[in-house]
Amino acid sequence: MSLIERAGLAALRRLDPETAHGLALRALRAGLVPLPGPVTSPRLRTALAGLDLPNPVGLAAGFDKNAEALAALMRAGFGFLEVGAATPRPQPGNPRPRLFRLPEDAAAINRFGFNNDGAAAIAARLAARPRGIPVGLNLGANKDSPDRAADFARVLATCGPHVDFATVNVSSPNTERLRELQGRAALSALVAGVMEARAALPRPIPVFLKIAPDLSEEELAGVAEVALDSGLSGIIATNTTLAREGLRSTLRGEAGGLSGAPLFERSTRVLARLSVLTEGRLPLIGVGGIGSAEDAYEKIRAGASAVQLYTAMVYRGISLAAGIARGLDALLARDGFAGVAGAVGSGRGRWL
Repeated sequence: MSLIERAGLAALRRLDPETAHGLALRALRAGLVPLPGPVTSPRLRTALAGLDLPNPVGLAAGFDKNAEALAALMRAGFGFLEVGAATPRPQPGNPRPRLFRLPEDAAAINRFGFNNDGAAAIAARLAARPRGIPVGLNLGANKDSPDRAADFARVLATCGPHVDFATVNVSSPNTERLRELQGRAALSALVAGVMEARAALPRPIPVFLKIAPDLSEEELAGVAEVALDSGLSGIIATNTTLAREGLRSTLRGEAGGLSGAPLFERSTRVLARLSVLTEGRLPLIGVGGIGSAEDAYEKIRAGASAVQLYTAMVYRGISLAAGIARGLDALLARDGFAGVAGAVGSGRGRWL
């Protein structure tokens, strides 16, 4: 981490977390943040559901909800980006405060509630983005929608021509009853609508499903079955958790989804179990608690073909992405892997 980045993080931590996040995005857009440029190597280059990635380290949804800083983020060392979530209509989300830092736990709690500018505005920004690494969109539903399942297809129809992949997000804990769409019957119907919208796009794109880390074994089996039967391109495991075990922060009782280091073990166990349930037939993206190259490598060894991060950057800056990619290259080399694919699932047993 450079001195400039260290000073910037120290200044931002004195502010309300949501205000600080907005200023960080402005600094990125203004070119005030030192960025390393692309990070890649023959060992790091990999394929994910037909997408060519320079490295397997992605930006998770939620950091750039409205696709405002894509040009800068493409130079931050990530191998791919996910923006959003986007809903058909703009919505303000839940009342502030709705984002909380838990520094004692290297974690955060948010209850944003899909605040965003709406699909039309986000589609316009995506259409104007520079070429570069793959960019995907997290699809959401309006809180007051009479048909939330149909909202996902509506967003894909609007934004799909301008992205490289899309993610069906039925796992946010901050929109009332949204997680109920993860049930087998409801999920099958929702995904069928999304896949119909995908078929109407000028070019087909991969569609992923993002799930919660709080599912039972039976619920996980249902998700795997739907994913395999519906033509989904892969699963992102996982979103934030409602669990609070072991937290030290005085803010641990705040409502919302917990992300960051405490999520690592729970999300990695879900990832490994999904790797078994899907029998290696679908690529998995590991998310939750990644703060180092070793964490990213452990997700890959548990069954992930790629990873995403977000919360750790609150504490360690955006340079973390490039550092993780370079460290991952060294770890793969150390263990004799010629590429990412060779390491996928190689350590899954310890998480089952």
